[in-house]
Amino acid sequence: MGNPEPEVFQLVRGRTPLIVSMPHVGTQVPEAVEREFTPVARALTDTDWHVDRLYDFVPELGASVIAARYSRYVIDLNRPPDNAALYPGMTHTGLCPTHSFAGQPLYGSGVDALPGSEIELRLSRYWQPYHRALTDLLADTRGRLGRAVLLDAHSIRSYVPRLFTGRLPDINIGTDDGRSCDPELILPLLNILASQSQFTFVVNGRFKGGHITRRYGAPANGVQALQIELAQGCYMDEDRSSYDETRAAPLRDLLQRLVTALLQFSPAPRLR
Repeated sequence: MGNPEPEVFQLVRGRTPLIVSMPHVGTQVPEAVEREFTPVARALTDTDWHVDRLYDFVPELGASVIAARYSRYVIDLNRPPDNAALYPGMTHTGLCPTHSFAGQPLYGSGVDALPGSEIELRLSRYWQPYHRALTDLLADTRGRLGRAVLLDAHSIRSYVPRLFTGRLPDINIGTDDGRSCDPELILPLLNILASQSQFTFVVNGRFKGGHITRRYGAPANGVQALQIELAQGCYMDEDRSSYDETRAAPLRDLLQRLVTALLQFSPAPRLR
């Protein structure tokens, strides 16, 4: 099928150690898959709506950006290829989901799992190219600059009772309980968040970082990784999935401060 990678993701190469990954902003669906979708699935409800717009300033700051083109309903790029649960004992949202976050069927046939052959096809066409490109980008960045900082950027509806109780905090930072990055990376972010009162925040709460954060974060090997999950009510009309410029403005200002802090991070030398 040739080289599918330009179709699978968008890539902007930067000049700094920062890489911003956006695995859930994609909205494309192959025609053959869409024919099987329910109306709920065709609405792409669980998309990380407008996250690319929120962070559209990062290329100007010298960061690299990789963003998915295809919907997470086709395949979830932030899940492990073996579909292992990220949060054992909690509701599992899978590699090739068959239900929405609200538990609604995505396929008219009402299947609970896709055939293994279909999952393998989607892995090879969408998942593997994205992760191959991200792996290469991290290696190249670390090779050129001595280190890489990976920000995995996400958002989710403010209320998803099937996944969490009550309203989600506005800003959710995940570091795999401190394993994916050094504490010195997070401390300036916490100082910035603590200095404001408009947005609530938590570290390693309901969202501790998905597969991308956990797989690539390796501080001892020069790769710092963290996930930022935003409550969508902070910047958009969740009922219409529409961006709200006025509501988003203060969040964008805060994100610029957080990104700037990531750009300024310089790890302390490690003792041997």
